[in-house]
Amino acid sequence: MMTLNLPEVLAEVTAQFERYERALTTNDVAVLDELFFKSPHTLRYGVTENLYGYEAIAAFRAGRPAQGLQREILRRAITTYGRDFATANIEFRRAGAGRTGRQSQTWLRTADGWRVVAAHVSLLAPPAG
Repeated sequence: MMTLNLPEVLAEVTAQFERYERALTTNDVAVLDELFFKSPHTLRYGVTENLYGYEAIAAFRAGRPAQGLQREILRRAITTYGRDFATANIEFRRAGAGRTGRQSQTWLRTADGWRVVAAHVSLLAPPAG
């Protein structure tokens, strides 16, 4: 039977998620590239782009502007399923922006450590009024 949120596995995934978040907000492209699974099956849906495969994701990161990356995490939910699979979901707000965003990541334990195999980032529409 699969166990959810084994403490040691949850700690591992949380540490990698926090490492990813630091790399994202400081534009540490090397760490971002490291944490995505190197496969043509890895995907990342962004606010303005759909990226299929590790190479497309790495190319996007290499060309992305390094300004305006700071954000506040409003809510975080990390769940592990057994020892080798996890999801990480956050709600966030960019510094100086009135819009809320969402990020979902699927993490897999690989021979090289925990890696993102699928990710999705979206922004909610601004409040009406």
